[in-house]
Amino acid sequence: NRISEEILKTFSPTALSFIGDSVYELQIRLRTLEKGNRRAAKLNSEKVSKVNAKAQAEIMEKIADLLTIEEMSVYRRGRNAKQRSTAKNQSMADYHKASGFEALMGYLYLKGEDDRIELLIDRGLTHKESDQNE
Repeated sequence: NRISEEILKTFSPTALSFIGDSVYELQIRLRTLEKGNRRAAKLNSEKVSKVNAKAQAEIMEKIADLLTIEEMSVYRRGRNAKQRSTAKNQSMADYHKASGFEALMGYLYLKGEDDRIELLIDRGLTHKESDQNE
């Protein structure tokens, strides 16, 4: 565990989203690099296609049935948290779902559940990519 369960429960959903945003983006950057060395502009455009509210909302919809009761509770807290900023070129519904997804990623990271993060992202991306191929 990175942070005790007792302390982790005191974090606001926005604090969890704050760290979860970075956790998810790093996962996507690593997966993008694993596909091979390319120009930075190409790497960035691939990253941007997956690190945005719409893409994160779609991933969340794909993995919702895999979540434990605890994980779903964290997601809902993040989704329902009052947002100070507004969605930029994204729907508010997607923005709220993405905030919940980021809260979940932050929560799992702070708990030290890196394998669970990778599993959920893998499942979400696999479903997302197979949908695009149909």
